[in-house]
Order: sequence, then structure tokens, then C-alpha cells
Amino acid sequence: MRKDFFAPPAAWDEAADVIIIGSGLAGLAAACEAAGQTGRVVILDKMRYYGGNSVLAGGGFASWDSKLKLRQKLGLGEDSAALHMGDTIKGGGNYSIPALVKVMVDGAPSALDFMIDSGVPFKDLLAKVGGYSAPRAYHTAVSGKVMMDCIKKAALGAGAELRLGSEVTKIFRDMESGEVQGLEVKTANGAVSIFARRAIIIASGGFGRDSALRKEYNPMLLETLPCSNHKGATGEVIRYAKAIGADTLHMEFVQLFPSANPKTGSLDPWAFYAYTGTGFGMIYVDDVGRRFVRELAGRDEVSNAQINSCKSPTYAVFNAAIIDKLGMTPKEVETGLRLGRMVRGESVAELAESLGLPKGALCDTVSRVNAALEREQPDPDFGGARGGGEMLPLTQGPFFAIPQWPSVHYTMGGVRIDETARVIDVFGTPIPRLYAAGEVCGGIHGANRLGGNSLADCVVFGRIAGIGAAGENLR
Repeated sequence: MRKDFFAPPAAWDEAADVIIIGSGLAGLAAACEAAGQTGRVVILDKMRYYGGNSVLAGGGFASWDSKLKLRQKLGLGEDSAALHMGDTIKGGGNYSIPALVKVMVDGAPSALDFMIDSGVPFKDLLAKVGGYSAPRAYHTAVSGKVMMDCIKKAALGAGAELRLGSEVTKIFRDMESGEVQGLEVKTANGAVSIFARRAIIIASGGFGRDSALRKEYNPMLLETLPCSNHKGATGEVIRYAKAIGADTLHMEFVQLFPSANPKTGSLDPWAFYAYTGTGFGMIYVDDVGRRFVRELAGRDEVSNAQINSCKSPTYAVFNAAIIDKLGMTPKEVETGLRLGRMVRGESVAELAESLGLPKGALCDTVSRVNAALEREQPDPDFGGARGGGEMLPLTQGPFFAIPQWPSVHYTMGGVRIDETARVIDVFGTPIPRLYAAGEVCGGIHGANRLGGNSLADCVVFGRIAGIGAAGENLR
């Protein structure tokens, strides 16, 4: 532990009741709760823009229930907290801490209701994506930026203050009491120290953009892989937390998103459609027109199959019926075709020709899948069921394809927390007055995060952290 990170300054420049590091969904959810229960709440973000990776989110929110009652409305069968928990732990390779997963899944419905009450609209869509045993992914009807505008409005409306261009450079901890005291913050006008009268919440996000840190924990991960994260996802606050004794875990687990734009590594709307569409019958094919993976496998399995056995790009293949299921607008289709993010063919053979794939191979692949689906047979290529009753055959055109390739997307590791979002030190003891929430935390998703669990995690633990921090005694 770095001793120069311990001793607080002789005099503080200012004070706040609760200080939140990071203005993504976890930080703003925490601010909504804290600002409603205590005095001054300050949100700090080093970037000149707010929102972190959350403004880039595709809008999938995993929850087994909500006030929208879409499962019942759409006739999609049963789901439960137990199923959600089991899927999350299995999807994470059994590395997740069950107690943390339970908090997330139990709190997911009220967290989704919090989003709705904050003004975020949702589609009448409940999707089954990789690793799910039931349709569970609600989807916002707006972009990640608009979603975050709603949550920011709620946080500022509750009385929180947002400061951009404010980079945390040090965490002060009193080693006699063990309590965190405040922060050193670099601003355009120089460094300032801020005293936390109640607590500090770390919601600074992951470290996907820090290739050196990724390589430190996962040397096998290619540094040349593109990254979907915003530029500020560099993880230095994890290092500062470690410097005052915080424990970390699962830092070696870095998730790739299999459907990113192959040219940029970004997650545009078509990347999210290429991922979500697998629950409705979309198939993935390689550069010779053959399926190479079970589409509803986890993101890690799909990405590994692409990197290990395919050339860039691979393709998500679907038809107009699946476009309708996804709620893709005519404008999105038109724009996707104009930008080359989508390719169209009136027939499967025409689509293959447009993609430069062998016609016979792609036609045979589609025919095999359609025949198995029609006869209710197991997956003809990988065995077992391909999905539930929402799976549509690729029989009627027009047909479409979205080029895709893996991109570094999410870091499952970070600081260790307990069920009340308190940061735990290397000796297994909570660090007094220090909380954390969101991607900066480890232990929840294990080796691989399932789609939609990120927003649920951020809101559930962000709100818990905000309530806990606001409830600390004043000093």
C-alpha cells in the first residue's frame, strides 16, 4: 500500500456529504438515492463529457420481472429470480460470488422500474440472448445517450452536482481509523482536495481501453483487438483503490463483444441487432457460408469461435420477419444498407453473391436450419435445441446480413465488494466509508457477463451504494 495515498491534507479545499467518482449509470443511480437522503452530493468525472460507457449501451436490461409485465403480455412463459441467478452463474463459468448475484437478480425488477420511473421508455420486446434460459432482455426504445439524459435529469433533479473535467488522482485514507477521508482532484484550475463528510462511492467503470492493464492480467488477449469502450475506460481508480488496501478479483476476465463493427470495433445499432437477433432465429456464418458456433452461446464462446476458426468478418444472417421482431425501423435499415453495415438480397443465393460467399454453402446452411426448425428437430449443426418458440424460419425474403467481428467490450474484474456495495480490503474487511458499483467491481459476472446484466448490475448496486453512503454518520 502506498503511504502517500494515506495521509489527508492539513486543510481541505472543500467538503461534500457524498462524493461519487464516475458519471455512468452506476454513479448517477447512486446519486439519485444519495441526493434524496442527505446534503451535498458531488459527482466527479475526468472526461469533458458525462456518462462513460453507459451512453454507448445498446439498452438491454436483464430482469425476470417488471411493472411492464412483458412476459405475460407477450405470452413468453415463465421466468424467475432463481433462473436468472442460475443463468448468470453458469454463464460466468461458476466464478461469480453467488451472494452478489442474488442481490443483483433480486433487485433487477425494482431497478428496471426505477429506470421507467426516471422517464426511460422501453420497447414491447423481451428477447432471449446468449446464456438465457428464458426471454429476459428488456430493451430501451431510445439510445444510450437519451437513456442517460433521463437518469442525469433525475440525479440533478434530486440535488446532485455534476463536475466534468475533474480527474481523481488520489484517495486519502486515515490509517488509524481506517476510514477514507476524501479525494485529490485535478481540475483545469489545479489540484483541489475534497473532504467526504459521509462516504465516497467508486463508480469509475472498467479498464477496457488500458491495453497494458489488460495484458498484465490476461497476457493471451491480443493487444491488436479493437475496443468498443469510450476513451476514459482506463481503470486508474482501481489502482488508487488498491493503493489504500482494496482487494480486487477476476481482473483476468475480459469480455469480447462478438457482433461489433469489424472496421471500427464500435457497437453501433446494427451490432446490437446482430447480437439480439439470435433469439429470433438469426444465424451466424463464416467466410465460406457455414455456421461456426451455436448462436445462443455466451459472448465468450462466440467470440472465441470467431477468432480461432474464422476470418474477419463473420456475418449475422436474417430476414425481414426478424427485422419486424427486433423493431428495427425502416430508417435504420435504409441507413444500414447505405453505410454498408447491412447487405440485402431478395434470395439467399443473391445475398451470398452480394457478400462474396459460396452460394451453395449458404443456401445449404439456411435450408438445414429451416428444415430442423420445421420438423422441431435438434440443431442440425451443434445438437440440442436452437431456442424457444420465438425462433423464426429463414424462408421468406428479403434476406439481410450484418458483418461482425469481436471487440474488447467489458472487464468483469475490479474491486471486491460485499452485498451492501462496501469495498472490501485484502484482509476481507470492509473499508469504512468506501463503496463501489458498476463495472469497476469484480465478483458478480465471473468469467463472462451475460447480455443485459450490466445495466441491471449498475442500477441495483448503484442505488445500494447511494443509500449506504448517505446513511453513514456525519463527521
